[in-house]
Amino acid sequence: MATLINSFLDEIRKINILGVGYFVVTLLTIYVTQWIYRWRNPKCNGVLPPGSMGFPLIGETLQLIFPSHSLDLPPFLKNRIKRYGQMFKTNVAGRPVIISADPEFNSFILRQDGKLVETWSLDTFAEVFEQNTHSSRKYTRHLTLNHFGVEALKERLLPQMEDFIKSTLSNWSNHESLEVKSAAIKVTVDFAAKQIFSGDLDNAPFNISYMFRDLVEGLMSFPINLPGTAHHKCLQIHKKVRETMRDVLTKRLSSSAEKRTEEDLVDHLLRDMDSQNFLTEDYIVQMMFGLLFVTSDSISTTLALCFKLLAEHADVLEELIAEHDSILKNKENLDDPLTWNDYKSMTFTLQVINEVLRLGNIAPGLFRRALKDIPVNGYTIPAGWVIMIATAALHLNSDQFEDPLSFNPWRWKEIQQSCAAKNFMPFGSGMKQCAGAEYSRVFLATFLHVLVTKYRWTMVKGGKIIRAPIIRFPDGFHFKISQKNQ
Repeated sequence: MATLINSFLDEIRKINILGVGYFVVTLLTIYVTQWIYRWRNPKCNGVLPPGSMGFPLIGETLQLIFPSHSLDLPPFLKNRIKRYGQMFKTNVAGRPVIISADPEFNSFILRQDGKLVETWSLDTFAEVFEQNTHSSRKYTRHLTLNHFGVEALKERLLPQMEDFIKSTLSNWSNHESLEVKSAAIKVTVDFAAKQIFSGDLDNAPFNISYMFRDLVEGLMSFPINLPGTAHHKCLQIHKKVRETMRDVLTKRLSSSAEKRTEEDLVDHLLRDMDSQNFLTEDYIVQMMFGLLFVTSDSISTTLALCFKLLAEHADVLEELIAEHDSILKNKENLDDPLTWNDYKSMTFTLQVINEVLRLGNIAPGLFRRALKDIPVNGYTIPAGWVIMIATAALHLNSDQFEDPLSFNPWRWKEIQQSCAAKNFMPFGSGMKQCAGAEYSRVFLATFLHVLVTKYRWTMVKGGKIIRAPIIRFPDGFHFKISQKNQ
């Protein structure tokens, strides 16, 4: 009898354990189901734009960074714009995002900084480029314009650029072949370093330009900081470069009494430390790093594309050469340096630069974060959501640019300024336009002047382009560059 009772009790215990297990599994299933539902259907005081939030935690990040092998609009954008229209919702690395290819809405949003939206950066960019206060951003912009803006270009930078580029191309022509993107990064970093801190890199433990070349590869990666990931490598490079910048600053502080013939940007920063409370050593190091980056990546990528596209389009190259030969013919002495008037006369050159920038779409987009709910076309963008202005979709819009994938600099003769303002944003827009926009154009125009008047080039190998979503050159652009008189 006792045995029978014990057996019965054991069966009861098993049933209870199974019941508890089923209960836990049921609760877990309900929780996960609700979590997935909330992920796919975020809260909104209205109707969200159409779209998909992708998989939990990762969203549609993998689709966004999946490479395409052309200058065309990435499939991620093309497919969703075709399906959902010019505005859609998504999720990138766990952040809800509204992506817009609507020129009117984009123009409106860019006028709302500090009102409806604020400037925002992707998580990877935010880790590498620290976010600053409004007052410090205003100071940084003023300082950048002081050292890299129009007046600085007119008074001293233009002739320095020309001499530097002449020396660079002479050196390039001594190589059997050279990878243009890497070489262009070195040129732009070295020249900017001279303006920022007089190029004091004699004791650097590595080639800093190569560090910047590798840095950009990790900026658009999935933000997982684990050894072996592109994001981890990006942060390690950032740390190394900042340490080098700090060494430069420490050296400058220890020799601050040294008189210079010309004040560089770091001298200016150190002089202002007494009057600007936010100017700490950490801030100055970060600013040195940030300025080197922004003056190097976009220019070097545009230069690499210039080499490729000009080599492939003889008619464009012919007109470009004619324009610059004409500039030389109008000089009393062929060795006279370029003047600001010479630069302003480079009409076709600037059209070429615009066209390369349009096709290249160097930046993945412009980012803002909604400070409050924003109604738009019957939808609502919730406060806290990120808004990405998809500049590639604007630049490759067939309604604004006929046959948008063709390299046609002459199209810029007909484009009205009002149209360009809403549909062409390689350096941002309005008051938020990059302070170095004119610097970039002058550097590119000066480089092209020296290149097409004194050199010829042919591609040796490489030439493939991928967009993931920023432009990359997996095999590089290897060119043979030689002087015309050889």
